[in-house]
Amino acid sequence: MEGIVTMYQDFMKKADPRIADYPLMQSPFLVMGILLAYVYFVLSLGPRLMANRKPLNLKKFMVLYNFFLVGLSLYIVYEMVSVAWLFVFSKFIELTDTVIFVLRKKNEQVTFLHLFHHSVLPWSWWWGARFGPGGMGSFHAMINSMVHVVMYFYYGLSAAGPAFQKYLWWKKHITAIQLAQFVIVSVHVSQYYFMPSCQYQFPIFIHLIWIYGTIFFILFSNFWYQSYTKGKRLPRGAQQSAQHNGSSIHENGTVTNGKVKAN
Repeated sequence: MEGIVTMYQDFMKKADPRIADYPLMQSPFLVMGILLAYVYFVLSLGPRLMANRKPLNLKKFMVLYNFFLVGLSLYIVYEMVSVAWLFVFSKFIELTDTVIFVLRKKNEQVTFLHLFHHSVLPWSWWWGARFGPGGMGSFHAMINSMVHVVMYFYYGLSAAGPAFQKYLWWKKHITAIQLAQFVIVSVHVSQYYFMPSCQYQFPIFIHLIWIYGTIFFILFSNFWYQSYTKGKRLPRGAQQSAQHNGSSIHENGTVTNGKVKAN
């Protein structure tokens, strides 16, 4: 155990000292505890608490929450890359997305893609910001924040009520923008492999960014297929039969009880 502790302490000495005193950045164990508590609440505690309760009406909170994230994402884009910590912190704020689903009893929206995305990225970006903020490792944070400006603006309008429904015809394009994001990020970071030399201090993050970009492109491509392509390929009679048998596809790519529901 002493050897493990010594190894951990030696490793942490390599971290960027500029971000060491920021909230949440002292130790990875606090971050790990928050994310484990998040997963436990989403998969176990939350559904049990809401089992015999009516869904909470969170529309006003959702409007404020989504437009707050629009503003925060715009600020991150404007300030990049000096706000690496703020980007990490925003990933923990975004865990509220899933908490809202649970409290509104929209458990069908807590898909594998959603949970994987929200629980893995804060953890991996903690290490990125702690050891290698800036340089090639920060480009995808800027792109992601730009996408979030568009995404949370849409969610904010959606939460504002029926009066804004006529302005929400572009949901499909959000997924297209997200797919383009992963292509851009993976292509950008791939230049590292063709450089004769690169001074970026932690190449492991370059590899992880490329792997993440590829994995999320595959997952979001499957989401696109399930949401916007699969149902259109079925004959009309087959679509009606699928709905009758409870296998129609939700707008966000999840399976519901025979009805297509709006967010």
